[in-house]
Amino acid sequence: MLHLRKECEGAKSIVISGHIRPDGDCVGSCMAVYLYLKKIMPEADVRVCLEQPPEIFSCIKDFDKIDTEFQIDGEPDVFIALDCEKTRLGEAEAVFDRAKKTINIDHHISNVKGCGEVNYVVPEASSASELVFDVLEEEEMDMEIAKAIYIGMIHDTGIFQYSNTSPKTLQIAAKLIGYGFDFPALIDETFYEKTYVQNQILGRALLESIVFMDGKCIVSYVDRKTMDFYHATSKDLDGVVSQLRLTKGVECAIFMYEIDTLQYKVSMRSCKYVDVSKVASQFGGGGHKRAAGCTMNGTFHDVINNLSRYIEEQM
Repeated sequence: MLHLRKECEGAKSIVISGHIRPDGDCVGSCMAVYLYLKKIMPEADVRVCLEQPPEIFSCIKDFDKIDTEFQIDGEPDVFIALDCEKTRLGEAEAVFDRAKKTINIDHHISNVKGCGEVNYVVPEASSASELVFDVLEEEEMDMEIAKAIYIGMIHDTGIFQYSNTSPKTLQIAAKLIGYGFDFPALIDETFYEKTYVQNQILGRALLESIVFMDGKCIVSYVDRKTMDFYHATSKDLDGVVSQLRLTKGVECAIFMYEIDTLQYKVSMRSCKYVDVSKVASQFGGGGHKRAAGCTMNGTFHDVINNLSRYIEEQM
C-alpha cells in the first residue's frame, strides 16, 4: 500500500495532474490529494494542473486554484499522476518527464503496471478516488477532502450502480458521508442536473439513435454542424452514452461526436458481459470493462463497422 505522506516527505514542490478532458473522478481525486497535501505540508508549493474542468465541480474547495495554463518551471520534486498513465496527461506530460520523483495512482486495466517510479494501480477499484482514500491518513481527513473523494466515486460508479461498485466502495462511501456534507445535493448538482443546451442535444442524440445486433447494441452520434447549431462543446455531451445504455435490451451503447473532419471521439458503455476496454484498445484507446473510449477516423459507418466486429466477437 502506498503511503502518500511518506512518499512526499521533504518535497518543496508538488504537481498533481490527471487526464485530458477531466471527468468527475479525475477532478475529485486530484483535488482530494491537493487538499490533503496542503493540509499536512503547508510550507510546500502544491498545485493541481488540469484542462479546465466542468463548472459543476466548482463546489469542491479551491476549485478556482486549478492551474489550467500548465506554467510549471524547473523540476518539481514530486509529480502525482491520477486516474491515467502519463500519455493521457496532455500538456502536463512534459512536467511529469522532468520531475525528480513520479507517483501514479490509477485504476485503469490498460495501465496495470503504472507509469511512475512509485505506483498504486488497482484495476478492481471503482475509481481513482477510492484509491486516494486508501493512501491518505484517515486522521487527517476532513469534510472538504471527503467531499472531493465522494464526488469522484459517484461519477465513476454511476452513483454506485455500475458493476465496479464493491462492498469496499460502499464502506468507504459510508465513512465519507459521515463527515456531514450534503451528499444528496452533490449528486443532483454534479450528476443529474443539466443545462438547457445539454438537454436539447441529449434529446437529439436519443431521437437519432439506431439499434442493431438484434437490439443488443445502440449507437448515436453528433456531428460538428449539430454542435455548432446548439453552441455546444464536448462538455455538453457528458452523460449521453450512459443514457443510451439504459435502453431496454441493450448490452452495449456507443456514442460518438465529431472532433475533426472524418475523426470521432468514441465512448462505449456495456451492461453485463461485453468488455469495451478490449474493443477500445484495438483502436489505441482504453478504459474499463464497462466504460471505455477511443478516437477513430473514417465515416460514421466506417467507425461503426470497425467497432461492431470486435463487439460481435464477444456477443
